[in-house]
Amino acid sequence: MDHPPLEQIWQAILSEAELNMSKANFTTWFKNSFIFDYQNDILTIGVPNAFTQAWFENKFSKDITQIFCKVTGNKLKEIKYVIKTKPKETQNTYNFLAPDPNEQKKDKINKITPTKDESLCLAAGLNAKYTFETFIVGKHNELAHAACWAAIRQPGETYNPLFIYGGVGLGKTHLLQAIGHEMLRSNKKVLYVTSEKFTNDYVDAVYHGQGNTFKSVYRNVDLLLVDDIQFMAGKDGTQQEFFYTFDQLHRANKQIVITSDRSPRNMKAVEARLITRFEWGMVADIGQPDLETRIAILNSKCQQKNFPLDPSVIQYIATNINNNIRELEGALNRIIGFCQFHNCQPDLSITKQILKDFFIAIQANNLSTPQKILEAVANFYNLNLSEITGSSRKKELVIPRQIAMYLLRTKINASFPAIGQELGGRDHTTAMHACTKIEQEIRNGSKIRQDIEQIAQSITSVY
Repeated sequence: MDHPPLEQIWQAILSEAELNMSKANFTTWFKNSFIFDYQNDILTIGVPNAFTQAWFENKFSKDITQIFCKVTGNKLKEIKYVIKTKPKETQNTYNFLAPDPNEQKKDKINKITPTKDESLCLAAGLNAKYTFETFIVGKHNELAHAACWAAIRQPGETYNPLFIYGGVGLGKTHLLQAIGHEMLRSNKKVLYVTSEKFTNDYVDAVYHGQGNTFKSVYRNVDLLLVDDIQFMAGKDGTQQEFFYTFDQLHRANKQIVITSDRSPRNMKAVEARLITRFEWGMVADIGQPDLETRIAILNSKCQQKNFPLDPSVIQYIATNINNNIRELEGALNRIIGFCQFHNCQPDLSITKQILKDFFIAIQANNLSTPQKILEAVANFYNLNLSEITGSSRKKELVIPRQIAMYLLRTKINASFPAIGQELGGRDHTTAMHACTKIEQEIRNGSKIRQDIEQIAQSITSVY
C-alpha cells in the first residue's frame, strides 16, 4: 500500500500529542523531531540529539505508539530513534490530487534558503501560520481582535499594555503572534516569548553573569509579546525583572502585549504592582466559540491544509467539540492522517469511527478540573482537602499529594508551575519529582496504579 508522505502522518501525531502536554513541554521535546522511516510496521523517528533520544525512549514511546495506531489504524511492532537533522524541505499540505511537478520544483527551490521575512520571523520567535489572515473572528473574540488592531495602529499609545485572557486553546497565542507579524511588516523590532522562556533566560543570565545582555535583548524592542504570564506566579526574582523591563518599555512608549489563562485580578502569587500595571491599558477576554464560528474555523483549516471535507463532517466535528480550537484541529489532523494512510475519502461514517475514542478522551478531560481532581484524591484517602494542599509533611500525606500532582499533570495537562500553585504554592521541581516518582511506581506495578485507576474512574463517573 502506498502511504502518504511521512510528514503528514507525523503532523497528525504531533497535533494529538500537543493536546496531552503543556505547550512548553511539547515545544522542548518535539521541536525538530520527524519520522525518518516507516517500513514493515517499524517506525523510525529522527531526533536532534542523544539527550532527546533517551527522553523519547523513556517517556514518549508508549504515547506515540498509541497515537500512531489511532491516527492510522495500523499497529506498530517497534519504534526506533535515530539522531538525525530534520530535513529543511517538508510537505505541509494535504491533497488527494497528484501535485504539479513544476510547482513542486518551485517549492523545493523556495524552501532551501529562508527568505528575509522568514528569518525575521524566526528571530522574533514567531510562527508563520499565526497571522490575522488565518484568524477567524466571532462573537467570542471580536473585542480582543479589535483591541489588537488598535494597538497595532497606535503602538504604545492606545492600549498599553494589552492584556488578553481566556481558556486553553481559544486563540490567545494566535492573536499575540498575529500582532507580531503585522508590526514586523512596519519594520518594528518584535520579540515573542513565553513566560517560561523569559524565566529561563533570566535565570541563565544571572547564573552566567550576563545581566546586561539579558536587558539588551528584552528592553530594546518596539513590541514585547509575553505568552502565559500566569506561570510567573510565585517566582519573585522573575517578577521583579519583568517589572523593571515592563516599566522601561512602557516609559519609552513601546508596546507590550500579554496573555494569560485568567484575568489580572484572579492571578495568585503575582505582585500587586504587576497586577496594577496589567490593568493600565486594555483587558480583553476570549470566550468559547459558538457553533457557527467553529464551523468557520474548520473550513479555514481545511482550506489551509488543502483537504476539503463534506459539510456534514464539518458539522459533526463542530457539534461535538465546543471548548477548544486546538481540539478542533486535533480532530481534523486525525481524520487527515487516517484517510491519507488508508487512501479513503472522509465521509461521515468513517469520521465517526475515527473520532470515537478522541471524543471520549476530550469529554473525560473537560469534566476534570484541578478542584475536582484534588477532591477525588482527598475523598479516596479519607483526607481533608486542606491536608492535601497544606504544608504538613506527614508520611501518610506524601503519596496522596504526589498522586494528586500526577493526575493534574496527566488528566488536564497542567504545567509543573501550575501544579505547584494548586498544591499550596509549592515549587515546580516538587511537582516534577512527584510525577516522576508516581510514573516509576506505576511501571513497577505497585498498588498505587490501582489507586490511580479508581480515582480516575471516580472523577469521570461522578461528573
